[in-house]
Amino acid sequence: MATWGSLTHYLSLKTKKTNLYYMAVTTVLCSIFYLIGIWQHGGATASTTLLPSLPCNNNDNPSSSIKDTTNNIPTINATALDFTAHHTAEQLVPLSPAARVIHFPSCDPDLSEYTPCQDTKRSLKFEREMLMYRERHCPEKNEVLKCRIPAPYGYKTPFRWPESRDMVWYANVPHKHLTVEKAGQNWVRFEGDRFSFPGGGTMFPRGADAYIDDIGKLINLGDGSIRTAIDTGCGVASWGAYLLSRNILPMSFAPKDTHEAQVQFALERGVPAQIGIMATNRLPYPSGAFDIAHCSRCLIPWGQYDGLYLIEVDRVLRPGGYWILSGPPVNWENHWKGWNRTREDLDTEQKGIESVARSLCWKKLIQKNDLAIWQKATNHLHCKINRKVFRKPPFCQGQDPDQAWYTKMEACLTPLPEVSDVKELSGGQLAKWPERLTAVPPRILSGSINGVTAENFEKDTQLWKKRVSHYMAIDSQLAEPGRYRNLLDMNAQLGGFAAALVDDPVWVMNVVPVEAELNTLGVIYERGLIGTYQNWCEAMSTYPRTYDFIHANSIFTLYKDRCEIEDILLEMDRILRPQGSVIIRDDVGVLVNVKSIVDGLQWDSRMTDHEGGPHVREKLLIATKQYWTAPDQDQQVTKPAS
Repeated sequence: MATWGSLTHYLSLKTKKTNLYYMAVTTVLCSIFYLIGIWQHGGATASTTLLPSLPCNNNDNPSSSIKDTTNNIPTINATALDFTAHHTAEQLVPLSPAARVIHFPSCDPDLSEYTPCQDTKRSLKFEREMLMYRERHCPEKNEVLKCRIPAPYGYKTPFRWPESRDMVWYANVPHKHLTVEKAGQNWVRFEGDRFSFPGGGTMFPRGADAYIDDIGKLINLGDGSIRTAIDTGCGVASWGAYLLSRNILPMSFAPKDTHEAQVQFALERGVPAQIGIMATNRLPYPSGAFDIAHCSRCLIPWGQYDGLYLIEVDRVLRPGGYWILSGPPVNWENHWKGWNRTREDLDTEQKGIESVARSLCWKKLIQKNDLAIWQKATNHLHCKINRKVFRKPPFCQGQDPDQAWYTKMEACLTPLPEVSDVKELSGGQLAKWPERLTAVPPRILSGSINGVTAENFEKDTQLWKKRVSHYMAIDSQLAEPGRYRNLLDMNAQLGGFAAALVDDPVWVMNVVPVEAELNTLGVIYERGLIGTYQNWCEAMSTYPRTYDFIHANSIFTLYKDRCEIEDILLEMDRILRPQGSVIIRDDVGVLVNVKSIVDGLQWDSRMTDHEGGPHVREKLLIATKQYWTAPDQDQQVTKPAS
């Protein structure tokens, strides 16, 4: 044991001596390197001034010279530190030359008015019953065109609003058919290189303005209680065009039928319109969307199919809203000969409409001359009692009244929200226009929109004011008053983008994608704005060159793994006018891919930072569609062979 203890004591002393040795060597080496460093920087006299202290510079010039005369320090320029980002959004898109080679060819000039989901040839494959063949029938995936729709030869930038209401270039809509068919009704006239629109219609030969004045004598159009209107079977949308000057925002629709290009004329005039028809599917709008609905000789069989079409009008009308009818069968006693119909036929039609209206609990307010007006019930307290008399239509059961994308109409009455008093307005009272725009919508106050509160709504309104102000700072065309008229918001959410532009001479089609987490289109209508549902994997129900400006907020993130980016962009290209602009906001990683395709569409594009600065991952892609048209077909035909 003693031997083992001695050994342990010996090893301990040896270890301590070894540690001291290494410490001594390390100290010597550090001293040597330190002295060598001093010698390389000019010897011992300079050793104390290697890191001179710089006094604060109060001079406004950030590059002013500071010189220490005491120690003969050379002049040092005190440059202000730059903390700004040196990598812009544009530099985040390192596209190779190969990526830019993906160009999309021009489609055949005959496709200059191609509407994929209302294609006449495709429609012939479908049933004629209830005009099903004129509804939306989109191409299969292998039928989708991968080319750019050309503008017709000679296409010109449309007239600016309000001149566009009365004037359209012939080259933009080269169809004279309506000038002949409707020559006696003042729909449209052809004059030189343009069409003019006197404002006439089949039932308002004195003009739309005088006709609206007649309506205004029967219901109040001027106190702000009526803001949104739907015109079924709109023709060239003169009724809607003249409503706009009265702060009433119309949504006009008509089918793509023998009245060639009627909706296209409406859009060229700068009037909100869509291709659409009342057939078997619901209209693509939420319940309670419109203050008034209008039909002027729209040829819709209101009394047929158990009143199905009036039931659909009831769904989209607000509680207390109005339905206005002019044309057959109203005042048939004075018109039956001119309509080439028998008294008995027209009388039967009139009684059928009256019966359906009563079964919907509507009240007929007045019939004067060629106008008849009904009012929808403000609530359903009495209507539920009336079901004992009018057993049809029954109330809808378990049906979402706002679901309206390829949703079949049903012969059932959409129940209004419950009330406790017969004088109470179902769903809540809407503010009058213009207060309606910023007042918290009843759907939000009632908690119908999951997770959206009054506070969220007000913050969203302010956010979009800030964003639109930023857009105008970076897009001079959007900032120029009158430069744009028809605008599209592809993912409108609460309608904040449109609300921020309400004082500009524009209208915005607010689209709520059917894939969106929240269905907010009802909120948008409660704000006094208009819009529609849409699946962006399909084409929109509109003509080429509909919109001057397109806003796409997070669209490509929403549709990731649902459909191809290039198909959405080709549809945007189809519905965008030559020299129209686009602002796409999305995650930078998404925008890199989007830009590589945009460059193949002959759009001039650039990426820029989010309004919150370069450190925000979301970026903006700003693009302008170049002007180009189909070639002159006459020159191609007459050109001699080479």
